[in-house]
Amino acid sequence: MLKVLNFNNKNSLKALELFLNKRKSIQKNQTNIVSKIIKNVKKHGDKAVIDYEKKFSKIKIKSNNIVFSSKEIDKISKKTDFKTKKSIDLAFNRIKKFHSKQKFKSFTYNDKYKNVLSYRYTPLEKVGVYVPGGTASYPSTVLMNCIPAIVAGVKNIHLTTPSLDSKINPAILYAAKKCGVKKIYKTGGAQTIAALAYGTKKFEKVDKIVGPGNAYVACAKKEVFGDVGIDMVAGPSEVSIVADKYADPNFVAADLIAQAEHDVNAQSILITNNKNFIQLVNISLKKQLKNLPKKNIASQSLKNFGLAIFAKGNKNILKAINTIAPEHLEICTNMNIEIVKGVKNAGSIFIGKFSPEAMGDYIAGPNHVLPTSGSARFSSGLSVNDFLKRHSFIKITKTGIERLGSSVINLAKHENLDGHANSVKMRLKKGKLIG
Repeated sequence: MLKVLNFNNKNSLKALELFLNKRKSIQKNQTNIVSKIIKNVKKHGDKAVIDYEKKFSKIKIKSNNIVFSSKEIDKISKKTDFKTKKSIDLAFNRIKKFHSKQKFKSFTYNDKYKNVLSYRYTPLEKVGVYVPGGTASYPSTVLMNCIPAIVAGVKNIHLTTPSLDSKINPAILYAAKKCGVKKIYKTGGAQTIAALAYGTKKFEKVDKIVGPGNAYVACAKKEVFGDVGIDMVAGPSEVSIVADKYADPNFVAADLIAQAEHDVNAQSILITNNKNFIQLVNISLKKQLKNLPKKNIASQSLKNFGLAIFAKGNKNILKAINTIAPEHLEICTNMNIEIVKGVKNAGSIFIGKFSPEAMGDYIAGPNHVLPTSGSARFSSGLSVNDFLKRHSFIKITKTGIERLGSSVINLAKHENLDGHANSVKMRLKKGKLIG
């Protein structure tokens, strides 16, 4: 089932990079189509949003009502079953508690010249949360994207999810109510990203857009970035699992499948120092896939992008991990601590046999919005910090400019910026501090 890569050869690193790039290259660029959609929404507003929604969702409905009313939200959210409500409530509390510990403190200090230097945090005013999928959408997406904003102090959280035909998972609206979302829109796609970024009669313009989506949504977020903030441009989900002969092959196979069932382009990778373990995992994969409702999706993902890396020694194991820079990393060995110490690139790390990635998806507490496609080399998962602006405040005293001004003048002249130098010189001259 899983292709095997021997990571102990001279060219093994190059072979791994080629394999990883194969998946990245099929994530087609939709820039031309998306640019036209954005341009049309900017010009025609809500009409363009509705026209595209009906076209791409193949909805035959006359309604142009793209915002959920309070009555609709109350009525639909009440349809959420008791067990799901209870689970959402528990997840909300755990996620909020974890993110509450991320809050940054503003600070002020005076240097030896009595200059006052400050750094302050203020929340964004308005955020748009994109939740994909209509009836297949996930309440966990609502929680993971809204809660960090709540903790940061964002007062206006707007949410959108494709549901113009009124078909929606009630748990989405229940979770949105739980998070105090101010407004919920019924549309999706690149057209909605454009509407959130630039505003229409119905859509309020936001300061930042967060949340996952398909290739068109990801491309649209990339296109509007700069006019509005975004969380990240995320690709299909992925997991890498480090396991040795002490691990349970059935647990490992189950976790590989859990990731593969997301998307045919999802990626599941096993890294092990034991060849026999690869065989045991492959046997278990075949058995577990037989009864999986999303067997076809998971099987295609594993066939095209699944991989077993045979790596001898921790050095090679860590080289493989840090090259992949996986969104999710599971470590199930008898030397977990040693491996964790060497991990530099990973979105979220799960340690031990009782820590499947699914726990992180829903209820552990840390955020499940994570960097994909190797971007964990330079970025991190969604956090409270993503919803805060940082401001620096500088108040220089007379003594401060006397003692520091000459160095500013020297540096400005070195960079051929005489205007900068003169702005300091004038103050020093006025105070008769220089000749």
